Amino acid sequence: MQQFLAKYKPHYRDNLKLAIPVVISQLGHILVQTSDSIIVGHFAGTVALAAVSLVNAMFMIVMVIGLGMSYALTPLIAQQNGKQDFHECGKLLANSLLVNIISSVILFLLIYFGAVLMLNHLDQSADVIAQAKPFLLLLGISVIPMMLFTTFKQFAEGLGFTKQAMKISIWGNVLNIILGITFVKGLFGIHPMGIRGVGYSTLIDRTMMAIIMSFYVLRSARFKAYLKGFILESISKSRIKQLIKIGAPVAMQYTFEVSAFGGAAIIIGTMGAVPQAAHQIALNMASITYMMASGVSAAAAIKSGNFFGGKRFDDLRHSAIASYHVVLVFMSITALIFTIFHNWLPWIYTSDENVIAIAAQLLILAAIFQLFDGAQVIGLGVLRGMGDVNVPTLITFLAYWVLGIPVGYVLGVHFHLGVMGVWYGLVLGLLTASVLLYLRFSNISKKHAYTHTA
Repeated sequence: MQQFLAKYKPHYRDNLKLAIPVVISQLGHILVQTSDSIIVGHFAGTVALAAVSLVNAMFMIVMVIGLGMSYALTPLIAQQNGKQDFHECGKLLANSLLVNIISSVILFLLIYFGAVLMLNHLDQSADVIAQAKPFLLLLGISVIPMMLFTTFKQFAEGLGFTKQAMKISIWGNVLNIILGITFVKGLFGIHPMGIRGVGYSTLIDRTMMAIIMSFYVLRSARFKAYLKGFILESISKSRIKQLIKIGAPVAMQYTFEVSAFGGAAIIIGTMGAVPQAAHQIALNMASITYMMASGVSAAAAIKSGNFFGGKRFDDLRHSAIASYHVVLVFMSITALIFTIFHNWLPWIYTSDENVIAIAAQLLILAAIFQLFDGAQVIGLGVLRGMGDVNVPTLITFLAYWVLGIPVGYVLGVHFHLGVMGVWYGLVLGLLTASVLLYLRFSNISKKHAYTHTA
């Protein structure tokens, strides 16, 4: 045990110091949706909550595509910082900003011309569709400021500065909640907006966060040495290609997983508004813990990038395994909370007893897949830090779309297990991804350590 602690204890401390602010910052993305669900569930009713579920299922796909593209910057910055090439960091930021602005506009157009029309062909309740369309459009516009915020956030985090994005995310969520309740309920003389109110609050929140984060990075003295390369002349095809080469597969990795849950929401939506609302509650709670694990994963990617750039492969392996330990302990605790309080947690979102009864059952399954979900996202983060993104992308596709969704559809629809059957398929997908990604990390890290030693 002493040898074990001697090997991993320094990495626990360093990883947690870096990860905790990132975890809180990552939570900002999902807590926007959490607050939207709670506000709508209590002030606008079950149909509106079902509409939020449908829109979030679709928007999450768009959001993770954008976030995945922006995540390419962090390991590259971490690797260059490990090499002490500060000038290149600013050049990468300039290219990443261009790529992410273009990506955000494309994603908005995808929502405007594609997703809104798709709503009419998903065999969903007409009342749900009517409320979903304006909400989806407002979230679509918010992609643009969200990507601006994330660009500067990933740059700062790649250099190890994580606290400012955390603080901005916290205050952004406070603003989102205040505005959401004001607009939905219709306070201070404002006409009640219903579900559109949380759309406006999210858009305002993300715009403010983008302005403050960009101002912080561009004006802070701590980044001056890195920003010397942040000029128009730094934009080049080679750097853009480098960013896309990592960002596109990472975007696909997250897309395959999140779209699987989105596909599950669409399948469940054909079963009615009540099971769809229950799915939204359980998935939203699982998403909170997932984003916290994703924060640890982001820190693991930064540390892996630093060690990989410095050719410190033993430290890379020990740091990665320490991240696995941290996230597995954390997810075990959340699994226990879901199991013990599964009958009470849904009341946070709604007072509809039919919805609560189904959501309580789903939280038991959510407790089961917590460990698998945490393990697979750590695997993705560590491999991303090492620049290995193509094989993990294939693994996520196989796990979620060759196994997870087909099995969930068969169990839920053909074997009449309903929403529970769909979730059995999701658990299988997460289990498969977690095992295969760990094996991939283990093989590559051992290979690098052996080659470097030889």
